[in-house]
Amino acid sequence: MAHRTRRGPCPPPTPENEFCVGDDIPALITDRHEGSGRTASGDEGIYGGHAEFGAGLAGWNTEGRATWAPSDPLPAHPLEGCTAATDGDQVWLVWYTHSRSGIFLTCITPSTGEVTSHRSPVRQPDGFAVRGDRAMLTRRDHDRRTVELTRAAFDGTTWTTTDRRTLRVPGRAVGRCGQGRDGTLWLSTGDTWLRVEA
Repeated sequence: MAHRTRRGPCPPPTPENEFCVGDDIPALITDRHEGSGRTASGDEGIYGGHAEFGAGLAGWNTEGRATWAPSDPLPAHPLEGCTAATDGDQVWLVWYTHSRSGIFLTCITPSTGEVTSHRSPVRQPDGFAVRGDRAMLTRRDHDRRTVELTRAAFDGTTWTTTDRRTLRVPGRAVGRCGQGRDGTLWLSTGDTWLRVEA
């Protein structure tokens, strides 16, 4: 089910802190673990000489210091971040690689440091939300007011598509238009936020 919320004028935010975490960050999300953030970099960040970005995925504290990088090898080397989501204490980063391996959904559990990665059931997703063993992924139709919504289930090994449909949206969806929070997908289309529940 999708709900609409029209964006109106908002007062300018008052920043509590600011810092630079590098260049070319298509996916960034904060988690519940001591207010830290996680990023999936693009190729300019990965190959730009910034040591913390070399792995493609990174974690940051509120002072802008790198506090996490994958300690176990990822299935392939990331080239570009797609989107991100949270599910309780877990953080998910969606990214792709040059190899034929394609796109991966990587789950990070900050409290234990555990990292698991699985292939995405959707090519080039720009929105993702997850709750337990269920997920939603979106892929925008370029220059159209439609978005493909795919629902998927995890069987312990593989994410498999369970439903796919086209959503008409009130405005054009731009790249990286969706982000998930605890099973809810927030999708930005035109001047409207759509809330899609898992």
